[in-house]
Amino acid sequence: MTKDRSLPIHPIGVIRTPHKEAEKTPIQPCFAREIRGEIEVNPEFAEGLMGIEGFSHLHLIYHLHQAEPGPLVVKPFLTDEPTGIFACRYPERPNGIGLSVVRLLGVEGCRLVVEDVDMLDGSPLLDIKPYFPKADRPEGTWGGWTEEVDSQDAQLRGKRQSNHG
Repeated sequence: MTKDRSLPIHPIGVIRTPHKEAEKTPIQPCFAREIRGEIEVNPEFAEGLMGIEGFSHLHLIYHLHQAEPGPLVVKPFLTDEPTGIFACRYPERPNGIGLSVVRLLGVEGCRLVVEDVDMLDGSPLLDIKPYFPKADRPEGTWGGWTEEVDSQDAQLRGKRQSNHG
């Protein structure tokens, strides 16, 4: 007997940003400060937005719709050292799932105005979760190999040639 291994995930909306080309898009939200975007939540999910305006930040889970699956060992943007795909945030992943923390600026019906957007325009939105400081900032954290990266070098590499105008 063969088990059905399908995973029924459907977009709940779309993310609108000024980023049209992957190679010019900031690599993480921290390198996309104050770049605005909008989240268009499908009307059938509008009721699920109740109470969201009380949060300063949101986790967006989305599909990296222009990225193809890649190798399991890559060179991340912050280093030239080979690293396993699960030890970095390289976009060419086995399942193409993106995760970003954005600042919530406003809610207008099914439209959320956000900033610090690092995703491509048209990214299918899979889920929204509120940023919960007591749960999302654990004590004693360590960033592995990223702790050794120079902050100025990270800024230069992470911002790239943003096309947000």
